[in-house]
Amino acid sequence: MRIACIARARGAYPVRLMCRLLGVSPAGFYAGQRRPPSARTQRDHTLRLQVRAAHTKSHRTYGAPRVHVEVRAQGVPVAKKRVARLMREDGLVGLRPRRWVRTTDSQHAHPVAPNVLNRQFGIDQVTGLNQVWVSDLTYVPTREGWLYLAIVLELASRRVVGWAMRETLAPDIALAALQMALADRRPAPGLLHHSDRAVSTPVGTTGRCSRRTGSRRA
Repeated sequence: MRIACIARARGAYPVRLMCRLLGVSPAGFYAGQRRPPSARTQRDHTLRLQVRAAHTKSHRTYGAPRVHVEVRAQGVPVAKKRVARLMREDGLVGLRPRRWVRTTDSQHAHPVAPNVLNRQFGIDQVTGLNQVWVSDLTYVPTREGWLYLAIVLELASRRVVGWAMRETLAPDIALAALQMALADRRPAPGLLHHSDRAVSTPVGTTGRCSRRTGSRRA
């Protein structure tokens, strides 16, 4: 085992230094390198490939117990501790899948505004500042729970001009972000406001959206 560890790390650390730290003579290490690998080492090599494949197949979410089940399901007799050791040596860990949080509701009876912007998000497609704003909703995990965030982005400059945060997905979060942007920027009539749900609504002289957001995604 010590010789195998030195062999794996010889490209990063001096061999003599590792031999001294692990209590292996350099002559013994080089002699071991010339010997053919033992049956256990060869078996570990084959198992290592199978463990890596099972871990990758799970999108790197499986830990040792589930990788062990997956490898055993393929007809490979192996102990759980051996799978855990091989994963530990390769630095393989199970990643916790990110929890999905719903931020939109398409089941409503509100009118759907036309998609005027039609995915023209490029800077060169915008004639000037405060001509097009786009909005989106997202969520941020914190130690105290989910924090919901709504932003309004000025498309030409890519600057956030309005934002709002809530502990729950309150109905007014998107409107609060838009109202902040309107109060700060005071855009001229004709501004196009495009929501995160593929809705574009012209803003009039009063600075309010003339249409409700719809339910279709661009």
